[in-house]
Amino acid sequence: MANPTSDTAGRLRRRLPRPTAESQPFWDGCARHELLLQRCLPHGHFWFPPANICQRCWSTEYAWTPVCGLAELFTFTVYRRAYAAELADQLPYVVGIVELVEGPRLISNIVGCAPEQVRIGMKLEVVFEDLDDAVTLHAFQPHADRA
Repeated sequence: MANPTSDTAGRLRRRLPRPTAESQPFWDGCARHELLLQRCLPHGHFWFPPANICQRCWSTEYAWTPVCGLAELFTFTVYRRAYAAELADQLPYVVGIVELVEGPRLISNIVGCAPEQVRIGMKLEVVFEDLDDAVTLHAFQPHADRA
């Protein structure tokens, strides 16, 4: 992770991801507000985090494929203390592990509801936040049609 820097008003900016060669297509998809995962071409398995080989069959044949962005909350924690100074103004915030309908699990922020409303098993959908021209982050919010 990059070190935080200050903006023109002297406020700390949050740490931003640094894409690797393997993860760049994921972040490019986020910039287009599209959730992309790697999918094994021989068997159709999806996986995350990015890797240059299928985690099930070891095939090196894969494609970055859009997924629907629907998920279920597997587990979560509510942060009520800022372990990084630049996140203090976001307290409390929720970080969860979401299980996509396609199978893989992702770590992500849970947004769009109060921390007290978050429940394991809740149905979620992906949303995107454009932090600047170069970085877009994904998060998940409650999905009303699937509640």
